Amino acid sequence: MGSLDVTRAELGLLVLYLNKAEARDKICRAIQYGSKFISNGQPGTAQDVDKSTTLARKVFRLLKWLNDLHALISPPAKGTPLTLVLLGKSKNALLSTFLFLDQFVWLGRTGIIKNKEATDRVGRISLYCWMASSACASLVELGELKRLSKSMRKLARELRDTDKYENEQYQNKMKQSDERLLALVKAAMDVVVAIGLLQLAPKKITPRVTGALGFITSLISCYQQLPSRAPVAKIKA
Repeated sequence: MGSLDVTRAELGLLVLYLNKAEARDKICRAIQYGSKFISNGQPGTAQDVDKSTTLARKVFRLLKWLNDLHALISPPAKGTPLTLVLLGKSKNALLSTFLFLDQFVWLGRTGIIKNKEATDRVGRISLYCWMASSACASLVELGELKRLSKSMRKLARELRDTDKYENEQYQNKMKQSDERLLALVKAAMDVVVAIGLLQLAPKKITPRVTGALGFITSLISCYQQLPSRAPVAKIKA
């Protein structure tokens, strides 16, 4: 029965994961960019999957711009340097604008709005906003990693007579550092993905490169959405 309880708990975590709209969106994103990698911009089944999944994902993002609007008007964490506050708020504003404009792109792609030229123009503007937002996110993560590294060095000096890796506070900071580093990698790669989608450097960033990087960042996003495994640990104990 012990193994059955563990299996049931594991399935419960999977159901919890799949019930999250954000998690389903990131799974679809992985399919989208995986198809783009396979198609390399050439007509065929993979490109059809890429286009249909891209359109389907826009439904998950309806009104999602309100999340970043809320973050934009919320007060920053105490002690955050002004530079990081401004970069963070810029990221929220740009991402909220991207998601807001993306709704009109969806209306155009589905045929509700008939003006294709206007839809394409709004689509490009929204991608520029996403690219700038990812750049801001990269700078924020760099700044936060620098602050975290400084606090870890300070804590290490305080714990020089003990094993710092056994200290819970130091372990938490190491975990935060890993999460920040992963977020930095994702944000930096998303900048390149946006450049590929905008075709700003078509010879260097081909559809295949865009698809590969987009697929990797999608997997990172899927990982970041994983729920805590604490319930499983409790059963095993």
